Amino acid sequence: MSQANPVVTGFETWRCERHEALFDAARMGRSPMNWDVVVLRLATDAGIDGHATAVAARSSVVTEAYLHETIAPVVLGRAVSEREAIWHELWTIDRHLTFFPVYLPGPVDVALWDIAARAADLPLYQFIGACRSSLPSYASSLFMPEAGDYVEEMLAYRDRGFTAYKAHPPGPWQADQAVHRALRDAAGPGYTLMSDPVGEYTLEEAIRVGRELERLDYHWFEEPFRDFELRKYAKLCAALDIPVAGTETTRGGPWGVAQAVALDAVDIVRADVSWKAGVTGTLKIAHLAEAHGLRCEIHCTTMGFMDMANLHVSCAIRNCEFFELLVPEEPFRFPMKDPYPIDSLGVAHVPQGPGIGVELDWEAIDRSCAGHRITTA
Repeated sequence: MSQANPVVTGFETWRCERHEALFDAARMGRSPMNWDVVVLRLATDAGIDGHATAVAARSSVVTEAYLHETIAPVVLGRAVSEREAIWHELWTIDRHLTFFPVYLPGPVDVALWDIAARAADLPLYQFIGACRSSLPSYASSLFMPEAGDYVEEMLAYRDRGFTAYKAHPPGPWQADQAVHRALRDAAGPGYTLMSDPVGEYTLEEAIRVGRELERLDYHWFEEPFRDFELRKYAKLCAALDIPVAGTETTRGGPWGVAQAVALDAVDIVRADVSWKAGVTGTLKIAHLAEAHGLRCEIHCTTMGFMDMANLHVSCAIRNCEFFELLVPEEPFRFPMKDPYPIDSLGVAHVPQGPGIGVELDWEAIDRSCAGHRITTA
């Protein structure tokens, strides 16, 4: 095979402990939720490797087992040009009683795209088809107990040049309203603010919150319900002027998102390379949204390397306005060695090296994996 079309010959993983929590105790439940990471490397007959990471929020053992037992047999011995066929085969397997976690099989698709772009000696966004080389970032909070915590964080990132901030307020809806008002009072008029309660609001509560967000001039209102509550979303969109964003956790990749679009249940769709089946799945969703006149705002993956893959996709499409950076960012940069490519004006610049174009920190990976390394060939 030529270097332009390498064949996958090796499938290797490192199971890494991260010990970081995204959710407060109320959302974690009693099951440990350390947001560990499985690092994936695909080797090829051309000597070009591709990389990705898989989030393992509840069990890195389960994530790694899926990768080796179910996904590796589909990928090994295949040319990287077969990405579309591989993507559909994995969906067929998912349909027939495997039911992958939402963050699989995206990573293997990302690794295949990384190889293909490296073989072409192009940055991934140019290999896909470039639309631009940068876009503004917004700082995206964790859950915090007090309105003042959000205000302090927003002001710190505004001082760093970020022109937008998204709160994940703690709930219930009355407390969320206090966060929204405190942020607008502190930010002043004109600063871009968003809200994502990751909520379980009733329809009536969501309408009240949404109307207050309109009064406060928020940019969008995200995920006040579970993503499968499409009729509630459709009624909410009809009742509000502020754009409503959803589909972040919708199952079924582009087919699941299509149902929300068809029912006018969202104004903005969400996708990312981890939770929506890789670069291939995210591009399908972005193009679906574009065809319906909607934005596709790319969702962070909680992993620096995969967020760089997100940035490449975001710069290869037209209908994404922002790069989402989960903050504080350092705990979620692992296992990426490079700093986030965000300048003093809060603008994210897509890496210009071949493929995804950033390095993994193999020393940190080896320290955190404690010898948990598996190879399938």
